[in-house]
Amino acid sequence: MGLATGAPVVVEVLRGEAVESRHLGALAVVHAAGALHMAWGDVDRPVFPRSAVKLLQALPLVTSGAADAFALSDAELALACASHSGEPAHVATAQGWLARLGLTAEHLECGTQWPAREPVLRALAARGEVAGPLHNNCSGKHCGFLCLACHLCPRSGGADPAGFARGYVAREHPVMREVTRALELTTGQDLARAPRGIDGCSIPTYALPLRALALAFARVGTGSGLPPDAATAAARLRRAVAKAPFMVGGTDRFDTQVMQALGERLCCKVGAEGVYCASLPELGLGLALKIEDGASRAAEAVMAEIALQLLRPSGETGALLHRLAAPVLRNWRGTEVGRLRVRMGN
Repeated sequence: MGLATGAPVVVEVLRGEAVESRHLGALAVVHAAGALHMAWGDVDRPVFPRSAVKLLQALPLVTSGAADAFALSDAELALACASHSGEPAHVATAQGWLARLGLTAEHLECGTQWPAREPVLRALAARGEVAGPLHNNCSGKHCGFLCLACHLCPRSGGADPAGFARGYVAREHPVMREVTRALELTTGQDLARAPRGIDGCSIPTYALPLRALALAFARVGTGSGLPPDAATAAARLRRAVAKAPFMVGGTDRFDTQVMQALGERLCCKVGAEGVYCASLPELGLGLALKIEDGASRAAEAVMAEIALQLLRPSGETGALLHRLAAPVLRNWRGTEVGRLRVRMGN
């Protein structure tokens, strides 16, 4: 692993019309059959996808039968795929889901996180509340893990779902074994041989090539190369995300804005440290990108530019993506001082 040498410049940061900074990166766009449609940089170097693969990690929640057994709503399924802002609707949805499982926030093993978005943080403080695990941007994913544990418990001969779920973030726990299998199934990679670490929410994270991650999202978008149950689960999760995009991010969040505008045409998900993954079902394509310095602003601009070029949206949706692909930079007085410019890897 380590930083890629010779990575292309993918985003320039302009102050006035002069280049002030540059972001390097790599990107893979792959057909469901595995052929590269587009590539910049080293697409075979392993990178940690972080939260960009939450939809893949949620597949066992559906294929196991847990989603049906607990009658999960589209909002709950979307929350399982989310890196949310900890807004009241996110917290209430997670809390209600746990209550139906007979569990509480104390069973979440993602840790406490204060909302990162300032207006959300201020509103929380104004209500006299303090942050807890429900505010963690991964709390929905962890509700999904607990739901899966509750479903697996009686099938494993247990009678205490809360006890069975304890320690579900450990690599050898039955829940994480199911999640690992889903990642292997979709990416075609042997995770036992992949570089491994611990994610921000305490579950295992595996470094995988961008080419393999893009293939996984092409498969998720088309069902091609997946067993029938996984293909059906992927389609159900994509539909849920399209119906409840607010749950995936929140107010003014990139993923929410783009998926509200494009619906099922694009299913995209940010990951920490400048990662994005996406499915473009109508084109049979999957996408994965990594910005070398971990800058989310650059990853979002590239994601918007690729969506523009591949999907060619018109009207208000096209205008939105143009704004997101070349965001204006303003100083503390609100004066426009520059912008980002995507260079498409040249």
